[in-house]
Amino acid sequence: MRNRSEAMLRQLGIAAAVAAAMFAVLAGAASAAEPLKIGFGMALTGGLAGTGKAALLATKWAEEVNSRGGVLGRDVELVYYDDQSNPSTVPGIYAKLLEVDKVDLVASGYATNMIAPAMPIMMERGLVFIGLFGLAINDQFGYDRYFAIVPGGDDPRLIYSAGFFNVAMTMEPKPATAAIVGADAEYAQIATDGARENARKRGLSIVYDRKYPPATVDFVPIVRAIQATNPDIVYIASYPPDTVGMVRAVNEVALKPRMLGGGMIGLQYAAIKQQLGSLLNGIISFDVYVPEPTMRFPGIEEFLRNYQSRARAEGTDQLGFYTPPYAYARMQVLAQAIEATKSLDQKKLAEHLHEATFKTLVGTVKFGPTGEQAVPRILFVQYQGIASSDLEQFNQPGKQVIVSPPAFVSGKFLYPYAYLKR
Repeated sequence: MRNRSEAMLRQLGIAAAVAAAMFAVLAGAASAAEPLKIGFGMALTGGLAGTGKAALLATKWAEEVNSRGGVLGRDVELVYYDDQSNPSTVPGIYAKLLEVDKVDLVASGYATNMIAPAMPIMMERGLVFIGLFGLAINDQFGYDRYFAIVPGGDDPRLIYSAGFFNVAMTMEPKPATAAIVGADAEYAQIATDGARENARKRGLSIVYDRKYPPATVDFVPIVRAIQATNPDIVYIASYPPDTVGMVRAVNEVALKPRMLGGGMIGLQYAAIKQQLGSLLNGIISFDVYVPEPTMRFPGIEEFLRNYQSRARAEGTDQLGFYTPPYAYARMQVLAQAIEATKSLDQKKLAEHLHEATFKTLVGTVKFGPTGEQAVPRILFVQYQGIASSDLEQFNQPGKQVIVSPPAFVSGKFLYPYAYLKR
């Protein structure tokens, strides 16, 4: 009887061990099947929503990667909240993503003013943070796990406006004076700081140098003050609402510099292109992609066709030239780093991001020591021959002519602005 009992106990023990092993396997499988959560804030309302919504549509890259089996065999789940284009919402969003939603990885929202408020949280927790269109963020923070998806080079503060002033110095006779104006906000102040240094390096005398409150709605007094100084060049650093206001005021006042533009965010948006129409003619401002023959990277034209086919239904930017390719490329970079390291370990990911070269639809991406892209490629684009508010014209070459940098120049720089804008 005792032998039989011992045998039964042994059998029960074996059965329990087998059951435990099976449970562990099933639990492991369930764990492996859990989605890989990527969390971020994004401007879906407010002044930056025009490009925030477009960036979000491109970040739905997750649908495509999931159809191919996900990342490390896990489907990708995007967890995001509207930052309302308001920097004060950002810390709370990332606290919720990390503490309540328990995301595996984080990414930034769009633009300098939304990235900077999240940086202290990233640094405190040692998280990899890939910023989308932040200008010289790491000049302030010096964080070795921050990486920038914008082709600004290792000295973006200067590179961001260098091309504008390089083009200006090709005019004959050479310009002598410059006006510099921007919003009293983080992005604009970094941009105008670099513009000021670039202007002085080229021997230009700065005859107007002011900032305006971000809530400004009437730009006519500002433009009249600029007009009174009669500058050869006008450099403007503005966010979308004030970009529109500034362009309209320039035309109302009939400001007549030889060259105007610079760091005007918003001109890249389909809705603003459509709204301003021929008022864009002659303006030269920064950009990152336009459909010129010199910008045909592998995969980007197919991406834009797919994006544009969805854009109207999704209520996003109908052209998708600005943030969408880079928002998609950011996910490509992150996925390649995860697959290469076979890990979500933040230290391993950061080390790989510093060391590797990534193939994306905006070309090759290699990060420099500060996390900025090592090779600068900020474009300066001049609007030429814009005749109406028809969006289709902007899908054609020759309307947004690249005049800098030399490797991507696609047409002739025309001046003076005062003549071209008529």
